[in-house]
Amino acid sequence: MTTPIPTYHYRCSRCGREYPGDRLRYTCPHDGGNLDIILDYDALRRELSPSTFPGPGAEPSLWRYQALLPVPDPGGHGTPLRRVGWTPIYALPRLRARLGLPHLWFKDESPNPTASFKDRASAIVLAHARQQGADVVITASTGNAGAALAGLAAASGQRAVILAPATAPRAKIAQLLIYGARVVLIEGTYDDAFDLSVQAAQALGWYCRNTGYNPFTAEGKKTAAFEMWEQLLRDAPDARWHIFIPVGDGNIISGIYKGFWDLHQLGWLPQMPRLHGVQAEGSAAVARAFFAGADRITPVQAQTLADSISVNLPRDGERALRAVRATGGRYWVVSDDAILAAMRELGHHGVFVEPAAAAAYAGLRAAQAEAAFEPTDRVIVLLTGSGLKDVAAAMQAVPPAPQIPPDLDALQRVLAAAHDA
Repeated sequence: MTTPIPTYHYRCSRCGREYPGDRLRYTCPHDGGNLDIILDYDALRRELSPSTFPGPGAEPSLWRYQALLPVPDPGGHGTPLRRVGWTPIYALPRLRARLGLPHLWFKDESPNPTASFKDRASAIVLAHARQQGADVVITASTGNAGAALAGLAAASGQRAVILAPATAPRAKIAQLLIYGARVVLIEGTYDDAFDLSVQAAQALGWYCRNTGYNPFTAEGKKTAAFEMWEQLLRDAPDARWHIFIPVGDGNIISGIYKGFWDLHQLGWLPQMPRLHGVQAEGSAAVARAFFAGADRITPVQAQTLADSISVNLPRDGERALRAVRATGGRYWVVSDDAILAAMRELGHHGVFVEPAAAAAYAGLRAAQAEAAFEPTDRVIVLLTGSGLKDVAAAMQAVPPAPQIPPDLDALQRVLAAAHDA
């Protein structure tokens, strides 16, 4: 049986004006604020039960939450589109013991079809684009969002156009191209690509997937919050939870907030977890606003090796600010050296992540150093992308491997030197 689409309307996150959900709206026509999608929570409370949701036999993907998603089922069974979400949570016992944090988990998004968190947004956006009868979907991306759109568009037979900065990592550009998307490299920043993609969508009548612009992107990203609730929080609703999330344009943390807020509105989550945003010090526009007590974001000249969170003007920065303030969390700013160290440390526990994902763990280490939470608190670190996305950065995190002739004595000398070091 087909799950009905829940009734919803839009609400401006800036001015609070509301608009019917009768068609796609990107931003508030009054003040340009980002739009939240507000479900009919009264109706959902009557229809659903937290003790049984999503129910036995729910498929192992984000589509298990269909009843809370404002898009129709897109089909695509037997394709990567149905493999998005339901990603693992790791305990990493040796790391827990080393840090003295017995309730530490890592939510690993790299098993998604294109190896990043961004698949969640693209899955929902493509479902909505199909409902709207869109011929072409366009997005700007530093790599991951574009790869997610390109890969899932290929899986669903949708045409995709990706505008990416020419400086994006080669591995990410390779993904865009191998999936068959129309890729155009922009001689400029992500922000330049973003503005051009919006212009193109408006001029050519294309559907725009842009993060922090299309409200359905956050609806995809909120599914990670549903999973954390189902995997962990539901069994310990009264515990004090902290979740560390990397922040670039701000849409991931605002999406995670939206998911927990949905559950809270339904009465299924007694208290919201504390959300902690982590930014690279070379791209910390949201963190600066947080510490200044500001409500608006001032652009920066972003420069960090963590390209996925390198943004001059965060397009969802205002909601990213409110997500942290509303939950009693805070922002953390980490250096590129700390990010590389975090990549190396996680790798020694069997988890290989890209710099943006490692930033979240670096933020945890910074928070622990400042005793920002109790050792008995429960902590989740969101790891948003695979280390294979940026091998060049990974090579900066480790010393080069020695090279020797095929000689046993040479091998023993090298191994002895490594042991002494």
